[in-house]
Amino acid sequence: MIAGVSGENRIPPKRVIGEVRRWAIAALGLIALAALLIFRTSRSAAPPPKAEETPTPTHNPSPTPSPRVGIVSGHWKYDGGAMCPDGTREVDINYQIAIEVVNLLKQKGYEVDLLAEFDPLLQGYEAHALVSLHSDSCIPGVSGFKAARAWNSFIPEEEDRLLDCLYSEYERVTGLHPHQWSITPDMHGYHVFGEVAPATPAVIIEMGFMADDAELLRYRQEIVAQGIVAGIECFLERSKTP
Repeated sequence: MIAGVSGENRIPPKRVIGEVRRWAIAALGLIALAALLIFRTSRSAAPPPKAEETPTPTHNPSPTPSPRVGIVSGHWKYDGGAMCPDGTREVDINYQIAIEVVNLLKQKGYEVDLLAEFDPLLQGYEAHALVSLHSDSCIPGVSGFKAARAWNSFIPEEEDRLLDCLYSEYERVTGLHPHQWSITPDMHGYHVFGEVAPATPAVIIEMGFMADDAELLRYRQEIVAQGIVAGIECFLERSKTP
């Protein structure tokens, strides 16, 4: 035996190993507990996942369709209409003014159809308003304009409103006075009235006499067109009112 060490005070090797194991196990437990606490703390501190936002549905109403207007250029693609001694033809005046009217209405956002005298599109034609443009004879000494609807109209009150608007606005813009006493049966029986759809308000207007009103009809056609457009707009605005 080694000097100074008695056999009774020696610790058995197996006991030392057991103690080391217990300390090691305890240390591992503490490490595991610390890791768990750190994991839970980090999870609780993290912000909750953001809920997916549901987009708010938006309502996009369909745009209201623009009113449709039909403009008949009197005698166009059919014959020359009335004629003056100097060779001026009614069909040419009507067409030039009709183009002005169509352009003005389109600029204001309306749907517009330029129609010939016996246009196939007139059969069952549907629109918010139809106006057929004509010029009166070349008889000197007569001035003024006139307009008419069908005698047997399916919608007399509505067409009378269109006539009222044309009479008031055309006179205001052009300065011409009505010449209603010269309205003929042919105007009330105008063929277009029997071709368009019954619910289409349709009228014919004689915009002036080609002799005494020549200065207006030939050289101030933009004024004539403005008078027609003002009458149509007046009617369409009134039609919106319940």
